[in-house]
Amino acid sequence: MQLWILLLLPLITCVGVAFGGERNARAIALGGSLVTFAWAVVLAMQFPHWQAEQWLYWPAPEDNAFPVLPGLGIAIELGVDSVSLLLVLLNVFLMPCCVLGSWVAIKERRREFYIWLLVLSTCVMGVFVARDVISFYTFFEASLVPGFFMLAIYGGPDRREASFKFFIYTFVGSLFMLLGLAYVAWQHAEQTGNWSFAISDLTTFAPTLSAGEQGWILLALLAGLAVKVPLFPLHTWLPLAHNQAPTAGSVNFAAVILKLGLYGLYVFVLPMVPEAVVTWGPTIAVLAVIGIVYAALICWVQTDVKKLIAYSSVSHMGFAVLGLLALNPLGLQGSVFYMLSHGFATGGLFLCIGMMYERYHTKDLREVGGLAFKMPVWSFFFIVLVFASVGLPGLNGFVSEFLCLIGTFTAVPGAQTGYPGVLGPWFAAIAATGMILGAMYLLYMTGKLCFGPLREPADHHESEELPKDLSLREIAAVAPIALVCLVFGIMPWPILHAVEPVAEAVLKPYPALVEIHFEKLDAAAKVSLLTDTTLEGSR
Repeated sequence: MQLWILLLLPLITCVGVAFGGERNARAIALGGSLVTFAWAVVLAMQFPHWQAEQWLYWPAPEDNAFPVLPGLGIAIELGVDSVSLLLVLLNVFLMPCCVLGSWVAIKERRREFYIWLLVLSTCVMGVFVARDVISFYTFFEASLVPGFFMLAIYGGPDRREASFKFFIYTFVGSLFMLLGLAYVAWQHAEQTGNWSFAISDLTTFAPTLSAGEQGWILLALLAGLAVKVPLFPLHTWLPLAHNQAPTAGSVNFAAVILKLGLYGLYVFVLPMVPEAVVTWGPTIAVLAVIGIVYAALICWVQTDVKKLIAYSSVSHMGFAVLGLLALNPLGLQGSVFYMLSHGFATGGLFLCIGMMYERYHTKDLREVGGLAFKMPVWSFFFIVLVFASVGLPGLNGFVSEFLCLIGTFTAVPGAQTGYPGVLGPWFAAIAATGMILGAMYLLYMTGKLCFGPLREPADHHESEELPKDLSLREIAAVAPIALVCLVFGIMPWPILHAVEPVAEAVLKPYPALVEIHFEKLDAAAKVSLLTDTTLEGSR
């Protein structure tokens, strides 16, 4: 029942918020989010399978499975491996920070806001702990509803356009993903005689399908998951949604909503359609590289700070996709580490921007700057989180970007690592330019905001509710995030150690498939050369 309790705690807190009165909504939401975080930590300490195989359930399936329609193989199954548990911890860690960061910003309809925030947390955790397709898809789609209402009700002037664009993009893409998963379940029933929607059953069965079928399934899955990542050119909903969302909404979009797409690639695409991944991996990687460079160049000309950080997320997620497509444990470890690193660093940056916005009511770099003199504490945390996003050695961003790039660089045929790949040095070299561009635009933004002469909007007046610099509440919201970025940068090995056996289990079939792929290419090249030579001789 441990995982069921984890999902129920935020929902129980919602009931407390609903009946606790408008004035007490913040305190009840904070208390419930802290209890949920504490329970997740207890579960993590009990987790016995950090070195387990990929689909080893914990706790046991019979303790976390609820049959719905046994004759059709429909049952709600919950379980975690080390990757999903780490993402659950990311989600519950940031929830109290979001509540504290929204303490003053949300002045109307507070109960409704915190209910949507807690429901969103539940849906995200449901995706990470689901071990059957129906539960996964239900939670995946349900996460749209609280995200939509948080954006539509509490967002900026263009919240209507942003909320509908967010909903339509992700909903339509998810329908194609559902078709792909339903096709695999149907083929499983046709060939085995038994219906099953367990992820373990479908990921074991799907690789037996033909290469053509796997290609279509890959396309269907990408239609839903690439929007969430977001992968170029399906990224256009994200900057608008980030820019218009309230602070807690921006933190959740960056830290956890984007991770649903990457997690889906890890949990479905890699184990389910390996032949298609080997064939189409370079094409997907090209889109990831375009996204890295293209979004970084857009960031260079942005004057809106939230939009700049939003586009930087598009660029950063490209590195995580490359790590997954490297098809070696190094790249996959880097990709999972990147999910966590980006969640903490970018989530913290959005919190800092929200705190600045509450004081100045602007996000324009041309109107506000030189804040290090007036807000030194805020500037300290902002600079630390920027350095984490830049990839400064000693902070978490460096470890994740380095592993993704090294994994991509070594993903070549006949690799000495024992994991041949379909990418290689050119992909890594072009992606590395995104790191250079990222350092340029993020440090430029930091220089404008924190240093130089103090610039404030002409109509600015000091807030009666907020001090000039950060309050203890705001420090309590952002300081733990900055501390985690430092700890992960100095001591990354516990995370990497936990992910390594899972990565090896997921990638087990790939070395042989990559070798076969290149043997077929060589054979085709030889036939083509022989045909051309024969034609020349006949002439």
